[in-house]
Amino acid sequence: MPECLTLAPTPDPRRFRAPDGALLSPPEGWACLPPGDAGLTRRVKLAGPSWMVVEKRGRKTFSRGLWAPAATIEAARAALEAERSTPAYAKKREADARRRERDQEEYVREFEAAVVAFLRFSPRYAALARAIATKVTLHATPVGSGTVARTERIPVAQRAESAVIAWMRHQTTAYDSMAIPRVKGMRREVRRELAQISRAILDLHRGDAPHAGASCPLCAAL
Repeated sequence: MPECLTLAPTPDPRRFRAPDGALLSPPEGWACLPPGDAGLTRRVKLAGPSWMVVEKRGRKTFSRGLWAPAATIEAARAALEAERSTPAYAKKREADARRRERDQEEYVREFEAAVVAFLRFSPRYAALARAIATKVTLHATPVGSGTVARTERIPVAQRAESAVIAWMRHQTTAYDSMAIPRVKGMRREVRRELAQISRAILDLHRGDAPHAGASCPLCAAL
């Protein structure tokens, strides 16, 4: 596979920093292919030398485009557009879309069941558990939502637990209106404390003993 350097952006849009700290400028005749078309980007990478510009912000990375010879980009774009105009490609796209839709529907069912399993509410509060599972699932599972439910790094059961606690943080606590000092680790500590409160509220619904629903933030949220 042709070499593709990964560089970091600088304030100068035509100057980039290499991993060794060196500053590089694109060769004459090179152009930037903006991010957004993964298929075209992949073809340009395979066609010859290129530079991928990636910006890191905390734990996240953002593509700032792929630099490569302008002729290579245009040739790859023309070939891809010709391929995408064929009936065979249209059929493949339709089949892929149906498959993704089926996979998404299956995952939504699996995730909602995992939420109910995590809640473990007593039969007295079964309706409440179903309502929570529905709301959490609708919020957390859409493709592109960026929530913990969309990660594949942890098991579904753990995703469901994290999603419930996150949902409760916003729906049953004053987290969204808190003035949290901009001190390293403070927001994480506040979230940890609120998670403990949320777990205690969940425990109230795991037994058959009644409680004052009017003063229960979870019951009130539903």
